[in-house]
Amino acid sequence: MKKISTILTLLLVSAFALQSCDDMDDNAVPVNDFIWKGLNLYYYWQPDVPDLSDNRFGNQGELNAYLQGFSSPEALFNSLKYVDPTSTAKSDRFSVLVSDYNVLEAALQGVAKSNGVEYGLVYTDETQTSIFGYVRYILPDTDASTKDIQRGDIFYAVDGVGLTPDNYRNLLGSDTYTLNLADYTDGTITPNGESVTLTKTQYAEDPVYFSDVVYNEGGKTIGYLMYNGFYSPYDAELNSAFGNLAAQGVNELVLDLRYNGGGSVRTATYLASMITGQFNGQLFAKEQWNPKLQSYFEDNNPGALTNNFTSSLSDNTSINHLNLTRVYILATGSTASASELVINCLKSYVDVVVIGTTTIGKNVGSVTLYDSPDFTKNDVDPSHRYAMQPIVLKIVNKNGFGEYEEGIEPTIEMPEDYDNLGVIGSPDEPLLATAINQITAAGRMPQQPHKQHRLFKGSKNLQPFSEEMFIEEAPKGLDHLIKNLSE
Repeated sequence: MKKISTILTLLLVSAFALQSCDDMDDNAVPVNDFIWKGLNLYYYWQPDVPDLSDNRFGNQGELNAYLQGFSSPEALFNSLKYVDPTSTAKSDRFSVLVSDYNVLEAALQGVAKSNGVEYGLVYTDETQTSIFGYVRYILPDTDASTKDIQRGDIFYAVDGVGLTPDNYRNLLGSDTYTLNLADYTDGTITPNGESVTLTKTQYAEDPVYFSDVVYNEGGKTIGYLMYNGFYSPYDAELNSAFGNLAAQGVNELVLDLRYNGGGSVRTATYLASMITGQFNGQLFAKEQWNPKLQSYFEDNNPGALTNNFTSSLSDNTSINHLNLTRVYILATGSTASASELVINCLKSYVDVVVIGTTTIGKNVGSVTLYDSPDFTKNDVDPSHRYAMQPIVLKIVNKNGFGEYEEGIEPTIEMPEDYDNLGVIGSPDEPLLATAINQITAAGRMPQQPHKQHRLFKGSKNLQPFSEEMFIEEAPKGLDHLIKNLSE
């Protein structure tokens, strides 16, 4: 009996010892450990989240015990997002965690399922209980491009079910659905019995949607560019568009960012360099990180904090530029992040005239963090595909201004008119016509809409990461700053 008791005691001690080792092992809760340590190092609001404090845990065992208290990685991640007690706009509205980094990488480069209809959803009336959709533009080489549907079409239901703020995601999230169309007259939606069935496929969107000269009289050669996403794989296409505009002698530019939710900070810097050209090497935008990374960069690598106007792309191709001192930018409530960065940072150098409505107000940027020793994709943990896209920085212009959490207000207010959306690139399209009239001093302004509707969502909002502003990769050489909790 004594022998059995001794064996039981040894087993219990061994079990306790093994449990203790697990508590001290950062592999005990691998995904959660990656989330906490990544946010502890990189998260912009790290000092303002008590559970991310450098002094929150005394050792790895204490951290593991905390991490094991969450039912999922998503639950942990959401609990660590910053909430400003005074303002939703100043809270973290944009950080995301994904279970498959392949999906994240594709989305950030403009690749997602699409049937080709890019639309906006707006509230039908002041009760905000129902919504309707309007077609913004049709993507080429998609199912929609072969169907009888075009910019300006109105839809009120999907598969016969009226759209509401509660059901739109399920109805429009399907791979195949039927849009039920309607007529729009002075704010009144009237079903017309027409419909169109659409099917989504994987699609890579070229964000350079339209580029051409739209006016050439009296010494004014006005170029117009609709640009719908800062997707770095299409930097060459963007540069080519500016080359064509320059070759046609453009001396005024209308840049249409009304549906552009953002993207790469580097591409935004290229765009600003293409619009101008005379500021090569000067500061375009400055990054502000959390205090410990800001201090490190200022002491060891101050150049990492700056984004300068440049004369070449990353592959050393020369940038085509217009050398403008003024630009007209079309913007709406779907204009976000890198688009707002271009507006804010160009204002320090040239005259920026914004036409449309107030933008979203995203002045912070993110980076993709992987579960690897240095949070890059090198030597990534093969046991899962979780990755984070947390907010890690705020970007300000040359003068240090970046306080536009509530959005950038237009210089000239001109909401889109659902009675008359117009044709993209036509001089008569209301927002473009407003810009042309300002440039030429024609004195004829398009009519304001008879009825205004509050914007609810855009089609890209159904896609993850649609309003991201991001740097291309996590800075290297920060391994020594990763929190190493002693055992």
